[in-house]
Amino acid sequence: MTFSEILDRVGSMGPFQYLHVTLLALPVLGIANHSLLQIFTATTPDHHCRPPPNASLEPWVLPMGPNGKPEKCLRFVHLPNASLPNDTQGATEPCLDGWIYNSTRDTIVIEWDLVCGSNKLKEMAQSVFMAGILVGGPVFGELSDRFGRKPILTWSYLLLAASGSSAAFSPSLTVYMIFRFLCGCSISGISLSTVILNVEWVPTSRRAISSTTIGYCYTIGQFILPGLAYAIPQWRWLQLSVSAAFFIFSLLSWWVPESIRWLVLSGKFSKALKTLQRVATFNGKKEEGEKLTVEELKFNLQKEITSAKVKYGLSDLFRVSILRRVTFCLSLAWFATGFAYYSLAMGVEEFGVNIYILQIIFGGVDIPAKFITILSISYLGRRITQGFLLFLAGVAILALIFVSSEMQLLRTALAVFGKGCLSGSFSCLFLYTSELYPTVLRQTGMGISNVWARVGSMTAPLVKITGELQPFIPNVIFGTMTLLGGSAAFFLLETLNRPLPETIEDIQDWYQQTKKTKQEPEAEKASQTIPLKTGGP
Repeated sequence: MTFSEILDRVGSMGPFQYLHVTLLALPVLGIANHSLLQIFTATTPDHHCRPPPNASLEPWVLPMGPNGKPEKCLRFVHLPNASLPNDTQGATEPCLDGWIYNSTRDTIVIEWDLVCGSNKLKEMAQSVFMAGILVGGPVFGELSDRFGRKPILTWSYLLLAASGSSAAFSPSLTVYMIFRFLCGCSISGISLSTVILNVEWVPTSRRAISSTTIGYCYTIGQFILPGLAYAIPQWRWLQLSVSAAFFIFSLLSWWVPESIRWLVLSGKFSKALKTLQRVATFNGKKEEGEKLTVEELKFNLQKEITSAKVKYGLSDLFRVSILRRVTFCLSLAWFATGFAYYSLAMGVEEFGVNIYILQIIFGGVDIPAKFITILSISYLGRRITQGFLLFLAGVAILALIFVSSEMQLLRTALAVFGKGCLSGSFSCLFLYTSELYPTVLRQTGMGISNVWARVGSMTAPLVKITGELQPFIPNVIFGTMTLLGGSAAFFLLETLNRPLPETIEDIQDWYQQTKKTKQEPEAEKASQTIPLKTGGP
């Protein structure tokens, strides 16, 4: 009897699973707020140099830039008793007395003057946040394999609540970045544990639906964020508002049960049995739960227990040929998705549209995108869906090269379409990755995949700087990498309607069966093409 069959006995999709998925999904609303928060807390408003104190009563003239607009980072040198310069003549100097901002919002850009020579610090703050997610992936992946999924989930909620709330009281940009880094680390812990606890408690036939449901909560969070940002124009209060709710989520997480697979593989049979009996009672199958015994669990899951005695680590992902292929292809797909997604999602200001409206549109496209994704992965399969989503996103990004900046509507439409495809790609990847890696390496594999997604998201702002050389270069890089990620997906195994692999031997057997299935038609076709020998005359 496999774990899936044991889960069927206690109720594979009953009231427990619905409540379980709900408790996992609700905090994802807040994760969207944190991931995209700097769209509103780090907006760069129109600005110009503040005049010298002794020139405050005089008419102030700004030098004009090459584009015919007033300079944002230069002012005319003010000399007492000298005639005022016109807009084309006179010596200029940097903004020695700060800037005047034309904005009703209070942002970190205004508070710490992250403009002109300091404008790169704004991008650095977002990169530091992404670096936290990058570091948190392998760290929390390892801790989760050692201490369990549930404790790491609870502590990650607490860490996000504490660090996010502390960021709201930051006295300097450096302190703000430190707390944002911790926010990023905690989001990795939440994401990884949420994915694993979802796939390990939900039956194979409903996994795609439950995963997409959790993904939709991220989408809804993208709708909530513009509303919160519009209602709360002060960045500190906005930061505090999106963080405090995670104190409540940490309390609710105590109800979430530990992964039975992890408990069994860690030798905690009594706790595993109690958890299964609790689930059976909740699902109205108390009698079935009472029939289960520790001895039965040990007997039926002997294969998994034996494999647990062998310690697995990062090196095992590269030791076995099929795991090397899976890791390489998934890493490329995750990198491409994170790389292209955040180039579009964090570039809302670049399209010349109201950021509140455009953010709602960017969030809204996820609804049809993820719905189409769930239909595709449920009927066409994970591999085809993943490959084509990245292919379409790459084409949309490359198409932006040929659309002029004056055609804002078409550029926005292409960006929204590409972002929708990449959102679907994320939904598919979370499910696909958890299904490809065996239980003994699943959390490690998810952690490595998460690392590559965050490397991509950290690299995206740096690639945008190449636009100073030629405006089309960033989109060439983003689009080409996305197409490569889509191509890699076609070299993966198909997981549609397959049980989760428990051990490395399981995925090796699966790979050999797939090769054999492919070779049989080829051999049969070859045999039919061999000409028959006939006797001589």
